[in-house]
Parts: sequence; C-alpha cells; structure tokens
Amino acid sequence: MLRYREMAKCGDVIIGQDLQIELDNLAEDIETERFGYNTTDAVLRMDFMEHCIRLTKSPYYNKPMVLMQWQRALIEAIYSFKMPDTGLRRFWSALLLIARKNTKSETCAALGCTEFFLGPAGADIVPASNDDAQASIVYDAIDTMRKLIDPRDRDSRRNQRFIRNLSNDTKIFKLSDRTRNKEGRNIDVAFVDESHEMKDNIIAKSIEQSQSLKQEPLFINLTTEGFVFDGYLDEELKKARKVIYQEDPDNPALIHMLPWLYTQDSESEIWNGNRENRLWMKSNPTLGTIKKWEYLEAQVAAARESKSDRIFVLSKDFNIKQTAVQSWLNEEDFDYDCEFDISQFDGAYCLGAVDLAETTDLVCARALMMRPADGRKFIVAHYFIPESKLKDSDDAAEGAKYSEWAAAGILTITEGNDIDLSIVADWYLHLYKDYGIKMWKCGYDQKFAKDWINRMEALGWTKAGSDPDLIMILQNAETLSNAIKLAEADFKSRLIWYDCTAYKGREMEQWNLRNACLKADDKGKCLIVKQKAAKKIDGAVCLVIIYEMYRRYRTEFREITKNAFPDPESEG
Repeated sequence: MLRYREMAKCGDVIIGQDLQIELDNLAEDIETERFGYNTTDAVLRMDFMEHCIRLTKSPYYNKPMVLMQWQRALIEAIYSFKMPDTGLRRFWSALLLIARKNTKSETCAALGCTEFFLGPAGADIVPASNDDAQASIVYDAIDTMRKLIDPRDRDSRRNQRFIRNLSNDTKIFKLSDRTRNKEGRNIDVAFVDESHEMKDNIIAKSIEQSQSLKQEPLFINLTTEGFVFDGYLDEELKKARKVIYQEDPDNPALIHMLPWLYTQDSESEIWNGNRENRLWMKSNPTLGTIKKWEYLEAQVAAARESKSDRIFVLSKDFNIKQTAVQSWLNEEDFDYDCEFDISQFDGAYCLGAVDLAETTDLVCARALMMRPADGRKFIVAHYFIPESKLKDSDDAAEGAKYSEWAAAGILTITEGNDIDLSIVADWYLHLYKDYGIKMWKCGYDQKFAKDWINRMEALGWTKAGSDPDLIMILQNAETLSNAIKLAEADFKSRLIWYDCTAYKGREMEQWNLRNACLKADDKGKCLIVKQKAAKKIDGAVCLVIIYEMYRRYRTEFREITKNAFPDPESEG
C-alpha cells in the first residue's frame, strides 16, 4: 500500500485526489501507530490468489491471476489495519468506486473464492445486487474459480441453493431485491455489486444487520457511478468523503469504512486526456493492461459527438455523476437554414409518425420524404390541440404561442376538450390531395391509438397482415435509443430539413426541440423526456418515432424513393 502511494506521488501511476488523500491518511495512521498494522492476513490471501486462483473470462480464461499494484494495495489495506485494543480487523466495509471494465467483479470474485477456502469455518459469503442476474456475475465467477481449483468437486460442491465447502461448511449464496426473507441471515462476507442502481438501502441494511454479531465482518461495495439521484450510493459516497476529508473524525462508524475511489478531478480531464498525460487512468487503473486505450479513445470520440453517449461515458467510464435529465440538443444543433418547398415532392412517398400520448393535450403528426442520392430528410409536421388548452397559462409561461402558430398553419385547433384523432389521420389524406405525397408506412405509439387506427384503416392503411402499413412503436429506451442517437447525429450534420414553406412552423418546431430532454439508463439506452408538464416535447417524440421508422425500413424506403424519382433534379 505504501509502495502504491509512492508510485502515485512520483507519477508511476496516476490517481485522483480522493484516493491520494485517503492513501495519505492511511500512511499517517501507520506512522502515528493509531492502529496496528499486520500484513499476515493480506499476504496469505494474495499468495492464494496468485498461486491458486485462475481467471474466468476470455482472453484470460484459466490463466493464473497476477495481481496489479492497485489490487495489492486495496487488499493489504482491507486486511492489515487492526484495532489497537482487540487486534481485530479495523475495516468492516470498503467502497470500491471504479469505472467499468476494470476487473472489479473479477477481483471481488477472486477475493470471495479465497475467503471460501481460507476464511473461518461455517462462514456465509454473499454476492448481492439489485437483481438476480447482476448478483450472478460475481457468484458465477466464484463458482468457475472454485471448479478450476477443485474440478472433481472433492472439496466443494454447488447445488441449486448455494456453493458449499465440504471440509469447513462455509457457504456462498446470492442475495438480490427479489430474494425473500432477506433478514435473519448470518453473513460474514458480502460483495454488493453495482450499488449505483439502488434507490434505497434495503439490501445493504439487511446485510449489515446480519453481520452485527460478527467480530470481523466484511462488506465490499463495488460499483461505478450511475443515474439514480439521492440513492444508496450517493449516501455512501457522502460518508466516504467524510472519511477522506476527515470531516467527522470522531464518528465511530466511519473508522471502520475504507473508501477507495477512482475518480477524475474534473471533467476537463476527459476532453484533454490522452495516452501521453494518462489522465484517464484516474478512474481506470487497469488502462493499458486490461482496459484498452483504443476502446476508451473510441468511447470519448463518440461522447464528443453524441449527447446520449456523453452522459453514459462520463458516468460509466469516468465516474463523473451525470444529472438524471439533460437537454437533448444544443441550440446550434437545430438552428440552421433548412427551408424547403413541399411542392418538390409531388409524386413522392413518405414515412409517417404520430405521437398520440395525450389526446387532451398537444398531438403531433409527421411525414418524412427523401430524394435519390441525397442524404437529407425533409420532414413536415403538423400539430393538433383542443381549444380548451389554447389559453393554458402554464404553457404560455414556458413559451407557447398557440394562436400565432395556428395562424402560421402548423397547428390545428380542434373543438372541445380532447382531440378527434380521425382529424389527425385525415392529415395524411390532405398531404396526398394537396401535394401528391403518398404515405407508405406510419409509426404510432400505443396509447389512445384506437380511433386513429380505425380512421387510417378506413382510408386504406392497415395494421394487419405480414406487411402492415401501420407500425406500433413502443415508447421505451430499448426501442428508441438508436433512433435518438441517429436523429442527433443527423441534426449535427444538417441532414434534417424541417422548415417547410407550406407549414410555417419553424418557431414551434424549435420550441419542442428546445424542451426535449434526454434520460439515460444504466445500459446506455436513452429516452426523450420533459422536465415540466408545460414544456411540450410531442414534436421531438414524434421526430424520434419517425426516425425509428426510417431506421427499420431505410433500405426499402430508399428504393421506393428512387423509383418515385427516376431522374432526380439537382439539389433544388
């Protein structure tokens, strides 16, 4: 541990301020002899890990584990500090905050397997997480390591409930949010994986209570940053930084907590980082050995171009907390000259999309046209709103100008308190009658769509059969994330032309785009959301739906476009 600290001070390894200060604190604890320091337990475990543990993942499968300096320092710190009055282990818990793909799960699995064979008899060892699949990552890795040590199950065995050491009756079992009867257990060692997803501390508290009678409990919280605000991890990080910055030195609970945080000192280090200054290593201690520079360089390049990628990369690759919701587009992304004349598309086919989520509020319909050998998407929109919402003061306070937009021709005001969705369907008929534009396929969200579907089918478009015209697009991140990223990239490349001369609604379109926010989940999938009810985003959502239609049918649609315009004019 002291060697790791000196390597950081002389620049042989690059770490952030949080970890550097904690290493200084630990060194001071040794120098002042506030705690005992005996490395026997740590050396025994590291020796076992390097001589008995075999790795479980390609391309290192079945190769011996060679501990990196940061792993050695962490393990030594956990096991070597002793309480001066009892000689028992000081640290009962450790918080390992480390970016993804830096071997956190494999490291803790190796430590769990080591405790399984070397720890006290009759111990219970628990990999835990939010769900069973996540808890299984460490659990299955421990079992694979066990089988590589004991391939014939002579000394250990796995059944449907747990893994058992036959010689000392130590057991390993999983715990997750779905586990019944979390209380009443008797846990010695716990590994809580990906705690950033936890909104509360139910699992952690259950484990801590089960360890209350243990003389030397061990609770290792291993995680990256996430997107849950004011959740369990945020509370643990507050405690960790109290330890690091010695804000509450007399708190007896914090004496037993070891914070080990791989964090950047500022966001500018991501954009200015490279292989030469190695700043990215502050949150990625395995960079260059396990995690590849090429991979991280590609992630940062994607983050520069895409807001959705940026949110995920900053959080998961650099442990920089991101706000739960951020604006989707910057003003310069969509504020450019993109006026076009819809009459150029006489005889063209279009893709359609409707956002029908709120029939008592704003509804949007769109059509997307293209020309051969032209990557631009020419998108026309029309909005609908019931007259009861026309003078909504909250909407006006957020910039809505419904009367002006209706006069400009992009908004239709319908009678009553809700929108007759047959009028929305009729808009596609008007496109054909007024401009000769034929709708080929149309995407719709599942809410309140029945009346719209009935009218569309009456007009000749169907949702039945092997090749339907009406396509339901689920409104979730799994479905729409790629469409959001593609639309964002096309905005930046000036490939979306939305300022139609027939529907003069540039201001209304930009209002919707300006209101649209992006929410990312833990898998990097994104969804368009709004921060306030009055900040309408129906136009942005409808744009994403039509982009999902384009993503699904681009090859056929381009072929149809080519046939509709066999001899395309110049840019026009």
